[in-house]
Amino acid sequence: MAQPRRLVLASGSRYRKALLERFGLPFEVVSPAVNEEALPNESPAHSALRLAELKANSQREAHRDALIIGSDQVAASGARRYGKPGDHDNAVRQLRELSGSAVDFHTAVSLLDARNGDIQTRLVPCRVVFRILQDEQIESYLRRERPYDCSASAKAEGLGIALIERIETEDPTSLIGLPLIALSEMLERAGLPVV
Repeated sequence: MAQPRRLVLASGSRYRKALLERFGLPFEVVSPAVNEEALPNESPAHSALRLAELKANSQREAHRDALIIGSDQVAASGARRYGKPGDHDNAVRQLRELSGSAVDFHTAVSLLDARNGDIQTRLVPCRVVFRILQDEQIESYLRRERPYDCSASAKAEGLGIALIERIETEDPTSLIGLPLIALSEMLERAGLPVV
């Protein structure tokens, strides 16, 4: 049976793409060109919510008949934000700073119905508490996994789980970058049930 609506993922993230594939629904992927800089005095949660909606809306004109998914994640510990490290030295610095600390991953997902402009948005928080890490552990981990495209330099769905003391969340996929529990509920409300 043909899928009743086109589904578009407005994200360049290979992790979000892999998560959405779990639903078994056909979808297209487009990489939104949006400025992801935080606004002055904007909280991490508000940044994630605003950017998830912005990413979905950025594709409305190009995909007028689709359901468009936008998602964003901002990791922060206190007032400090932890983005993708990009290279080894930044990853070492991030993991040293996060050793024995908690980091909050604010993950937002938006589902835009491009036909009528209705948008559903939800924030799914996740707190990760890191173990106390020795420099040798950090170096060994980074050499083996090279998580330079992951916020806070740890890939919990891989070897990075060994750096973590505990994870607190209502949806473990939020940590990877796309909260599937919330998204499945949104899709069902929009007339595209996953099951």
